[in-house]
Amino acid sequence: MDLFTAARDFVRTDARLVERRLFATLFEGADPGGVVDALRGYQNADGGFGHALEPDKRCPDSQGLDVETAFDILLAAGARDDDLVRRACDWLASVATPEGAVSLCTPAIENYPRAEHISDWTYQPDLNPTAGLVGRLYKLGVEHPWREQAAAWCAKSLANGLPGDAHALHEAMEYLEHAPGGVDLDPIRAHLAKVSYYRADADDPQYGVTPLHLAPTPDSVWRPLFTDEQLAGHLDRLIADQQSDGGWAITWEPPGPAAELEYRGVETVRALRTLQAYDRLPTS
Repeated sequence: MDLFTAARDFVRTDARLVERRLFATLFEGADPGGVVDALRGYQNADGGFGHALEPDKRCPDSQGLDVETAFDILLAAGARDDDLVRRACDWLASVATPEGAVSLCTPAIENYPRAEHISDWTYQPDLNPTAGLVGRLYKLGVEHPWREQAAAWCAKSLANGLPGDAHALHEAMEYLEHAPGGVDLDPIRAHLAKVSYYRADADDPQYGVTPLHLAPTPDSVWRPLFTDEQLAGHLDRLIADQQSDGGWAITWEPPGPAAELEYRGVETVRALRTLQAYDRLPTS
């Protein structure tokens, strides 16, 4: 069985509804409105998203991490629902600091199962996720007062230097892609080697943020940060990492078997999207 067919069967068998709808939109010509319909089940009355849309914490309460996940899914599907997005922005504004910064999670997650790495560090308002949320809102083309307030906070924060964690740097890059003045690759290129959790070596088996996370498509503004050889190595590794059941594994400990399957569905669709973008998907 070829790579794509095996992955399709894994998604159909083990992925949750929202990833199945996204897969159908991306690879089978389905209406992206179906993805929006699936997302609605994760949106709370307060406008935020919860209910383990990001599977590593099983909390139903709205969380910044789940809002970011919702925005990512909308962008992947090419779907639009400005009302849904603006309601999420209203919630972000309601929980932000006076300057506009938000946190990944709230202490409400402590009442529910969660992965060990989802702990009190996620309660701190920071560039992760504020900068990433702002960047995604620019990509979605949705204006909101919170977006502008948070963008100003991001600019002020980044004036003090780039973050030292690859996840936060990735979030900052989402913002910097749309910041006034255009993209400057040199500071990012110089900084990448210094950050924690950046996995430059495709043969490194440990968890980390890779060049393919930072430049998931060949037309990414961040693509020139990496050589052809680097990207080819990571694409080869991505293909090699497909599991015997057709899905891709995760490299961290989830809160339980259901969360593991859910995240494997997320990662499988992401892998297919990346391989397709770089023309490395054998069959679709």
